Amino acid sequence: MPASVAVPLVLLVGLAVGSFLNVCIHRLPRRESIAWPPSRCPTCGVPIRWIHNIPVVSYLALRGRCASCGSRISPVYPLVEAACAGLFVLHYWQLGWTPLLAVRLAFAAAMIALFVIDAEHQILPDAITLPGIAVGLAASLVLPPGWLGSLAGLLVGGGVLWVVGEGYFRLRGVEGMGFGDVKMLAMIGAFLGWPLTVVTLVGASLAGALVGVALIVSGRGSLQLKLPFGSFLAVGAVAAGLWGQGLVDWYASFYR
Repeated sequence: MPASVAVPLVLLVGLAVGSFLNVCIHRLPRRESIAWPPSRCPTCGVPIRWIHNIPVVSYLALRGRCASCGSRISPVYPLVEAACAGLFVLHYWQLGWTPLLAVRLAFAAAMIALFVIDAEHQILPDAITLPGIAVGLAASLVLPPGWLGSLAGLLVGGGVLWVVGEGYFRLRGVEGMGFGDVKMLAMIGAFLGWPLTVVTLVGASLAGALVGVALIVSGRGSLQLKLPFGSFLAVGAVAAGLWGQGLVDWYASFYR
């Protein structure tokens, strides 16, 4: 399929998936069904007509307001749709029309949902992470990183965070990391394998530390501030999946 056709197709699929992710982001933390009822305004409860539910376009046409009650719609909705479309195109450019592309697109979509949910609610739903672990392991039977690499990634990802969280609890007597983060990094390991899981963890930790320091210096945070680490893991995982192998190869070249 020529790129002139594939790129717009992937873009449209990304927008559609992003619209579905908005449903998941809104309903999963509330333990609501993502299948029923159809999308409706969270303020007035009126079902959203299809013409008002076109990703990004409808938000811009309605100037960010509900067509029924006029209440303001969060800009998170079009941002999720646009981010999903952009990441889908980035993955297509890197991987081409290959079986691995479908797996990585599903992974990127899950990371977007986890990023927003953790940022807004400080939770990482099992409804995403646990099936994600299973899908990552199943896909690895026939695709990279291979079943052994996937299993190692799962154990390294989940094990490292569990040890860190347990150690912090024993030293300080308070929970420093939720078990949702453990399951999320185990999922990342199942999809990416252990080397890229390490890249994800290092990148997320550095980013989280920088943001935390910046908030403290600016007076908007304190040493007791709890940041949504899952959001940093999501960004780190997507970046690692796209560009992390080059970083791993570069680092490994010093030992050859």
